[in-house]
Amino acid sequence: MAEIRLGVAMNGVSGRMGTNQHLIRSIAKICEEGGVALSDGRRVAPDPLFVGRSEDKLAALGAAHGFDKWTTDLDAAIRDPDYPLFFDTASTVHRAEILRKAIDAGKHIYCEKPSAATLEDALDLYRRAEKAGVRHGVVQDKIFLPGLLKMKRLIDDGVLGRLLSVKIDFGYWVFEGDWRRAQRPSWNYRKADAGGIILDMMPHWRYVLDNVFGKVRSVVCRGAINFDRRWDENDEPYHADADDGSCAMIELDNGAVAQIFASWCTRVRKDDLVTFHADGVLGAAVSGLTRCFVQDREATPSPVWNPDEPQTIDFFGTWEEYGSDLSFDNGFKTEWEMFIRSLYDDGPFTWNLLEGAKGVQLAERAMQSWEERRWIDVEPLETGR
Repeated sequence: MAEIRLGVAMNGVSGRMGTNQHLIRSIAKICEEGGVALSDGRRVAPDPLFVGRSEDKLAALGAAHGFDKWTTDLDAAIRDPDYPLFFDTASTVHRAEILRKAIDAGKHIYCEKPSAATLEDALDLYRRAEKAGVRHGVVQDKIFLPGLLKMKRLIDDGVLGRLLSVKIDFGYWVFEGDWRRAQRPSWNYRKADAGGIILDMMPHWRYVLDNVFGKVRSVVCRGAINFDRRWDENDEPYHADADDGSCAMIELDNGAVAQIFASWCTRVRKDDLVTFHADGVLGAAVSGLTRCFVQDREATPSPVWNPDEPQTIDFFGTWEEYGSDLSFDNGFKTEWEMFIRSLYDDGPFTWNLLEGAKGVQLAERAMQSWEERRWIDVEPLETGR
C-alpha cells in the first residue's frame, strides 16, 4: 500500500491527450500498481482532481476510471492546499497565465509542451518557478519512445560511429473536416489559439535532438499553409491561418545536420507516422515509435546508379531489427514517475521549464527563419539568474 498521498490537480484532463496518455496510461496505471516507489521504499499514490469546463465530461471521466474528485473552478483548484502539484494539458494559448497563478500559489508544476506560446512567457515561467522554490517539469515524451530508446543505445554504444546526418519524417493526412471529420482539433489551425505545426512540433524536435542526437546550434525553416479553409467540430467552416506543414534543416554541435519534415498534409508510405533516421560513419539506424532497425558497415549494400533497369537490391532487406527483445513502459507514465520521485527524493529533474523554454525558442527561431528566409542561430538562453 502507498504510504504517501499526492494531490494532483489535472487541468485539461478531459482532452484526448489528457485522457489517454496522462490519465489512463499514466496516473490511473500508477495508482493501479500501488504508487511510485521512492528510494527509501515508501510509495507515493497520486490522488487526482480533474479540472475542466464541462461538468458532464469530468463526471463521466471520473466514473469511467474510478476517480470521484472534479471541479470546473480552476482558481479554487489552484488555491486548494490538498493539491500541491498542478498539471496542465489544456490550451497552449492560456498556459502561461494559468501556470503563473499556480506558481504564485506555491504549487509544483508539471505541464505539456509547449510550456508557453512565446519564449518570453516560457522563460518567465522558469524564472518564477525558480524564485518560488517549486519543482517544475515539462512533458518530453518522445525521448521515452521504445524506438528512440533503442536508437539511443546504439548511438551511445558507438555502433553508428560519428554521426553525419539525421532525418526526421513526421506526419499524416488530417482531413479538412468537410466531407470527412478532421482528426485534430480546429484550434491547431488558428494563430490566435497558438496553433500551427511549427509551434506544436518544434519543441518535440528540440528535446529529441538535444537528448539523442546532438545539441541544436542553428536552424533554417520554411512553413506552409496548405489549406486556408477547414471545418471545425461543429461542421462550420473557418479560416485556417496557421501553418500545417514545415521543412527545416538544423545544425548540431557535433557537426551533423538534421533534416526535419513535418506535415498534417502528407499521406503515409513508411514504417510509422514518424521515423528517425541517423547515418554515421560505421552504420545507420532507423526507428519509429516502437521498432528500430540497424545497418552496419558490412551490411551496407553497394548500389550502382542505373536508371535503365529495375532496382535489384531489396534495400529494406539489408536492415536488421534491433532490440525486439527489449520492453519499455509507456513513456508518459515513465516521465510522470520520474517527476513524482523528484518531489520526494530531492534528485534533479532534467526536463524542467528551462528545457521547455528551449523548445519554444526553436519554434520561434524557425518561424523567424521562415519570415526572413535565412539561417538563424539558436543561442544559449539567458535565464536571468
